[in-house]
Amino acid sequence: MQTKRTSESGEVNPLLLVSVVLTILVLGLGSFSIWAYVNYNDQKDNVDQKISAAVATAKKQQSDADATKFAEQEKQPNRKFTGPSDLGSVELSYPKTWSVYVDKDGSNSNYEAYFAAGVVPPISGKTPYALRVTVERKAYEDVIQAYQSKVKKGELKSSSITLQGQTGTRLDGSFSDDVKGSMVLFKVRDKTLEVYTQSDTFTSDYEKIILPSLSFNK
Repeated sequence: MQTKRTSESGEVNPLLLVSVVLTILVLGLGSFSIWAYVNYNDQKDNVDQKISAAVATAKKQQSDADATKFAEQEKQPNRKFTGPSDLGSVELSYPKTWSVYVDKDGSNSNYEAYFAAGVVPPISGKTPYALRVTVERKAYEDVIQAYQSKVKKGELKSSSITLQGQTGTRLDGSFSDDVKGSMVLFKVRDKTLEVYTQSDTFTSDYEKIILPSLSFNK
């Protein structure tokens, strides 16, 4: 009597197939879990870094804003500057955090006053001043002519300006390699008044404080 075979040759065992499939699934799920976990940590680190960077940026912006606000408050109340009466009695306001130094009183030459935030640097140096007020013993037309070459080259922009009913000339741009700012010039009798900032750093004070308060006797 012949015994019946339990499996035919070449037949795939179902249990073995199931085991193989389950093993692949387990390995696949394990690999996916590891990948997901690593990816999560990486994304979490990126998010944490972005949050930290955003917080640091916000803190710096707030700190800068507070410093700017404090600096502006420190300028108040403004001080009053008055030049000699025989040279037009030039008057203007300037921040109280600035210092002023009169280098030439105009008795035998030009009148020259220099303003700086803090201590006024040496006049002989090349440090740009927050403000410079000069009354030149030259005719207005001659002083304007001296700047025409720079205007033609495009280094300076010339425009008309009227302050306190007085009409003059405004120059903006590069006066030299070290001086870039703005200047207003007015005719004062047979002389010329020049009021200018030598650095763009002080443009805001020049526009908001200096020019609106500038007055003189023509």
